[in-house]
Amino acid sequence: MNRLNKLTALVVSVMVSACAIGPDFQPVAPTKSPSWSAPLPHGGDSVALSDWWRAWDDQALVALIAQAQRENPTIAQAAARITQARATVRAQTASLLPSVDGKASDIRSKGGANGMPGNLPGSESERTRSVALDAIWELDLFGGGRRARQASAARAGARDADWHDARVSIAAEVASQYVNLRTCELLLGGYVVDAKSRAETARLIGLKTDAGFEAPATAALSRASASEAQARRIQQQADCQLVVKALAELTAMPESELRTLLAVGTAGVPVAPRFSVQQIPAQALSQRPDLAAAEGDLAASMANIGVAMADRLPRISLTGSIGYSGFSSVGIADGRTWSWGPALSLPIFDFGRRAANVDAARARYDESLANYRARALKAVREVEEALVRLDSAAQRETDASAALRGYEQVLAAAEARVRVGAGSLPELEEARRAVVASQGVAVGVTRERLSAWIALYKSIGGGWQSTAPSTSAPVQSLARN
Repeated sequence: MNRLNKLTALVVSVMVSACAIGPDFQPVAPTKSPSWSAPLPHGGDSVALSDWWRAWDDQALVALIAQAQRENPTIAQAAARITQARATVRAQTASLLPSVDGKASDIRSKGGANGMPGNLPGSESERTRSVALDAIWELDLFGGGRRARQASAARAGARDADWHDARVSIAAEVASQYVNLRTCELLLGGYVVDAKSRAETARLIGLKTDAGFEAPATAALSRASASEAQARRIQQQADCQLVVKALAELTAMPESELRTLLAVGTAGVPVAPRFSVQQIPAQALSQRPDLAAAEGDLAASMANIGVAMADRLPRISLTGSIGYSGFSSVGIADGRTWSWGPALSLPIFDFGRRAANVDAARARYDESLANYRARALKAVREVEEALVRLDSAAQRETDASAALRGYEQVLAAAEARVRVGAGSLPELEEARRAVVASQGVAVGVTRERLSAWIALYKSIGGGWQSTAPSTSAPVQSLARN
């Protein structure tokens, strides 16, 4: 017995001190350090995220983003995946420890006596009772269980980053749709004024035609112009309605409440905060939650190689049982029972199945590595594209506004000449078309500039940082919602 105890102590000490089999994960440099850089919008927590959007000075936008953070199903799904991943970590941790199961039985039977069938006189009844506790502990000699726990922990971290990525993406999508709505309403307001002006012009031309001062063709042109403006107004109004529908889906808010919120306060185009964009630090890539998630999946793939390698090696389990059993027939016999000892499982021949599993695990790591590098390259491109679009829109916005003011002055002069009978309707319609086109360009450039700010915010991860505090509290809250 002393020899068995010494052997057990030796095995346990070896298990505790041994290194886990398989390669250790080392963080991979995603790309060379870019030459651009900029301050990050916020630190990544819920309060800082809302504070950054408050800098847009639009309470409706802040309220919509807060509503989407609470109710959007995509964020709720990401929170549920975190709960699943953390449960898997707990299960993997528990698998490294001993397990104890209890069992009990009370079996009655009836058998024949002296070779007689059990249903004849003289047969005897029997009763077997047992109560036992069974324990088993598979020793993690080669670290396969520890590698499995590393893999589950890495995946849990990746799902946590996915949740941050979902929050940033939803906030950016809500902001984009909100900007689309406000710029759509801005265009709609111009189209409404234009439609009224053309309708009034058509009415006046009609009166002149009836009096014989204008040709019928001129009246037909004015009516066609008015109809065209009305159709453009209706189409623009429908476009704005569609954006409202998209916001209702993103925020999971009843449309009646959403419209009430959108009508509160001013309905102008929001003003984006203009932080300096001279340089964006290279570590901004490491602050993207989608890259952090890809790195977590990569670490899990590396750990799974060790799991597959450990499956090819012997396994030792310590088993034990203690209990009570009783057997009653003609006489009664009962007593305590116990058992204890190691069990060895040694892979001998499996037609290469375990070796193939190792090769498959290495291939999955290579796939995860390629995916991580692809995401890193995409991240660099997204930041650079956002910076290019932001710079382009900022330079064009001033010229577009100046052009619109100039065309509006030309239109006002043309309308004045028509009213006194000194101008022509074709000249007026040409001026109107120029104003409508210029309005579309000016509003489009403004929308492009705001969208570029939003894209830059998203491309640098919304300011999320991998060292941010634990998100267990908001995740649990989302899970309850």
